[in-house]
Amino acid sequence: MATPASGRDPQSMVILLHGYGSNGADLMGLVPYWRASLPDTVFMAPNAPEVCPGAPGGYQWWSLADLGRESRAAGVRRAAPLVHGFIDMHRAAYDLPNSKVALVGFSQGTMMALHVGPRRSEVLAGIVGYSGMLADAEELQTEVRTKPPLLLVHGDADPMVPFAAMGQAEAEFKAMGFEISTHAAQGLGHSIDEAGLRLGGDFLARQLHRVS
Repeated sequence: MATPASGRDPQSMVILLHGYGSNGADLMGLVPYWRASLPDTVFMAPNAPEVCPGAPGGYQWWSLADLGRESRAAGVRRAAPLVHGFIDMHRAAYDLPNSKVALVGFSQGTMMALHVGPRRSEVLAGIVGYSGMLADAEELQTEVRTKPPLLLVHGDADPMVPFAAMGQAEAEFKAMGFEISTHAAQGLGHSIDEAGLRLGGDFLARQLHRVS
């Protein structure tokens, strides 16, 4: 699933990683909110590798049959090569450096983005994570290779992924020396509101328009 840049070859790329039970087409719904500030950006949204049981047309990065920390860490690790491969294939196709590629995740997709991004050998432009968490804090401390700028946004009424997960991730990333900003969406559940969209768009425009 891709939305090309407007009128000329793309100068940057945003890869959107959807949540559990969703698909790439669903997350591409964010693109119209950001297109005006990123006219030369190509947006791409892969489907996760596994069909999601009970969600017609939906996919999962890994099963949620076991919600434990070890299962979560194993899930992101298993799916990570597919995301790395997707980034590398499309970055090469458009002849873009890693510094012109950003990741945006929602929920389980945020967990994927926060796993993959810091393990890239060359730093990405940035990562926006909505309603997610750091799935593998202990492993990341020893495996971090690069430190892309981060923006985390989370509703304080989220019934699916605990709001406290944002603070926990912020503390972990700050301890490792990452540049990170966060936003608590008041009264918001497991979703993205207009303020979050605006913050995400501003962050992406700022990071992708930086001179490499």
